[in-house]
Amino acid sequence: MAPRFWTALWALALGHAAIAAPQVAVVPRATGSLDTWLAAESAIARQGIVDNIGSAGAYAANAKPGIVVASPSTSDPDYFYTWSRDSALVFKTLVDMFKNGDTDLLLLIEEYISAQAYIQTVSNPSGALSSGGLGEPKFNADETAFTGSWGRPQRDGPALRATALISFGQWLIDNGYTTYATNIVWPVVRNDLSYVAQNWNQTGYDLWEEVSGSSFFTIAAQHRALVEGSTFASQVGSSCSYCDSQAPQVLCFLQSFWTGSYIMANFGGGRTGKDSNTLLGSIQTFDPEAGCDDTTFQPCSPRALANHKVVTDSFRSIYTINSGIAAGTAVAVGRYPEDSYYNGNPWYLCTLAAAEQLYDAIYTWERLGSLTITSVSLSFFTDVYSSAAVGTYASSSATYTAIVSAVKTYADGYVSVVEKYAPTTGSLSEQFSRADGSQLSAADLTWSYAALLTANERRNAIVPAPWGETAASSVPAQCSATSAIGTYSTATNTAWPATFTSISGGVTTTTATGTGTTTSTTKTTTTTTSCTIPTAVAVTFDVIATTVYGTNIKLTGSISQLSTWSTSSAIALSASAYTTSNHLWFVTVTLPAGTTFSYKYISVASDGTVTWESDPNLTYTVPATCGTTAVTISDTWR
Repeated sequence: MAPRFWTALWALALGHAAIAAPQVAVVPRATGSLDTWLAAESAIARQGIVDNIGSAGAYAANAKPGIVVASPSTSDPDYFYTWSRDSALVFKTLVDMFKNGDTDLLLLIEEYISAQAYIQTVSNPSGALSSGGLGEPKFNADETAFTGSWGRPQRDGPALRATALISFGQWLIDNGYTTYATNIVWPVVRNDLSYVAQNWNQTGYDLWEEVSGSSFFTIAAQHRALVEGSTFASQVGSSCSYCDSQAPQVLCFLQSFWTGSYIMANFGGGRTGKDSNTLLGSIQTFDPEAGCDDTTFQPCSPRALANHKVVTDSFRSIYTINSGIAAGTAVAVGRYPEDSYYNGNPWYLCTLAAAEQLYDAIYTWERLGSLTITSVSLSFFTDVYSSAAVGTYASSSATYTAIVSAVKTYADGYVSVVEKYAPTTGSLSEQFSRADGSQLSAADLTWSYAALLTANERRNAIVPAPWGETAASSVPAQCSATSAIGTYSTATNTAWPATFTSISGGVTTTTATGTGTTTSTTKTTTTTTSCTIPTAVAVTFDVIATTVYGTNIKLTGSISQLSTWSTSSAIALSASAYTTSNHLWFVTVTLPAGTTFSYKYISVASDGTVTWESDPNLTYTVPATCGTTAVTISDTWR
């Protein structure tokens, strides 16, 4: 197996080189059908994921607890397996939702981590725990090894799993449960980081499981995992020297995927390299504090935007349903133009990735207070704003406002494509027909649902925690084909506490957890489909805020129901329960189930002066569970 670093250089030689306001002032959008559809579809997507997780999921009864099946489909195609990559991406989504207030997901997260601790020990055709087995792409749903012929190894799974687990581990630390992060989460993560450090420079199959070589998506995910893995190791009182030594070299190699006009998705495979692999890589490694950094191909970077144009344009002329759609207007997006699987069609998750990258870009521009157009990204911008020119535009300028509005419309267009070709039931398969948009391949694809949820969150300016990109974006002067040996050990401790008393997203909860019969019973109640999932929930906002006579407290946030950050139309809270000992303000707002949003309280003085509470923005996900029609958020003015 050839070291991927030298494979890449060889390919390049052959020609591939040819008190404050909200942290982010969301660009206003017209409310209408897309907002309504997304609110409903987000609830469906969340339930669709839960249905595909064993053993209480409606379509995953034969899977072990915490095991994600890719799809309930068992023939044409048979996707009733668990993929390390897909599962990690799905659970990273669920962990972020949990951290934003969807506390009903806690049991599933615990079971996933416990399941992965066991999966790591299962010997398989790729090897055992310390001899390559972590690179095995998929397992049977009963946690036994899949021994059939397959494209193996696939080296993205360990990196993505480390990222998902680290996210939950950091929540544990932030909420006073460092012991569980240290004893349960870290041993699993350490194995994955050890695999990445040892094998990043070896070839393997890409995320589409077809090309053996070096994959942009995999390398980008590996760099992120090593960087955040080192920080997490320190947080649990350990270290990861092999992370520190390898991360810069992984980043150095990552630069070789840039061709000068787009990102080469794979070294190997004999294709053009124009591939949604690169869109997915950019959003997977999005760091909301990283700005528009080119070295890690951040979503708003000149390289990533130029690549967005090249990749999405490659599908304009090959799909009938894209016929006549001009550049700068959204189209259905597939994996890569040469695709022949099921005759090569658009994928929901690829189309949503095109939208998500642009939402990420908008978030960053708003955070920076400006956007920059370079000669590299100019072609992207002129597609959406014909008079775009190289330069930097402050958020106070008319040009900035016009460009960001155009990009927002463009991003919404990709989501509208998904809406157009999604059935009325809201079910999302893997693919939809290039000819007429009908659903194809595996039904109820778990990854499709996760992609819908993350795109909707980014659309509402809900972003993941930073992973440390700003301190890990320096490219070494010379790249080296290196590797390092880490530490492998069986992660046997999965004894979760009986309860977690947590504070998440401004909500104080005590959530029952545990194992065995208690867990099974609780989860069955959570995922049952015998009751009606509400389309809307009455959300009561309680905030303790000390005020003087004539001052009012109001609420605003990132969604239209909360005035889209407008202070003039912010929602007034009531002080009818305010006493000298309990300075309570409250209001109840009906919100679509499943909606994730950010919000803040403002104080409005008698003369109209507005004072924002301090950063950061608060976030919350409206429950989309059976029987939940009303909830209360309890906050204290900051």
